Amino acid sequence: MFTGLIEAVGDIQTTDHTASGSTLTVAVDSAFLKDAKLGDSIAIDGVCTTATNLTDTTFTFQASPETLRKTAMAAYAPGRRVNLELPLLPTQRLGGHFVTGHVDGTATLAGKQPEGNSVILTFAWNQPELAPFFVPKGSVAVHGSSLTVNEVTDKAFTVAIIPHTLTHTNLGDVAVGDTVNIETDLLGKYMLRFAQTGVLNQLSAADALELSHQLEAEILA
Repeated sequence: MFTGLIEAVGDIQTTDHTASGSTLTVAVDSAFLKDAKLGDSIAIDGVCTTATNLTDTTFTFQASPETLRKTAMAAYAPGRRVNLELPLLPTQRLGGHFVTGHVDGTATLAGKQPEGNSVILTFAWNQPELAPFFVPKGSVAVHGSSLTVNEVTDKAFTVAIIPHTLTHTNLGDVAVGDTVNIETDLLGKYMLRFAQTGVLNQLSAADALELSHQLEAEILA
């Protein structure tokens, strides 16, 4: 489980893309990897991966064909900057939102508009079926970064990126036409599923709220 608060930005060092999957090595500051061990989970642009090789300043991971289909990772090449996050510890504050590292799909940057000290990014869905999981002021992970949804249409959504996020993630590198990884809000997925199966229709408002609290507790457990 992750929070969507990016801890470091690394650089793709090597890639080996084949029909059976990909092997990639990322270079990053040694402080990020000081407590990492072989087999640990590391989120790369929001994709939960497993460290298969470690040095003081690099780690290697493998991506399956399913991961390459679902994410933007098939296009990764040496020199690309990637967002990195280690798993949430029970003692940490949950400053972002629940992020599993299981990317739902991708979106394409359709517009970039300065607004005050922020930048408004407009993303067009590449999978329109993800639209029901978006609500204004809801949460979304874009390349693993926890963001607040500003506006939602039937074709796109917008987010506001503050200077700190531009400086401490790779979202400032994203250009119009680029593809980003998207993970929708986990609680929203469960609640929509309950609504589709009729479960929520059988509950009172108080019971529905209690169910939401139980889901949060189970996710944190």
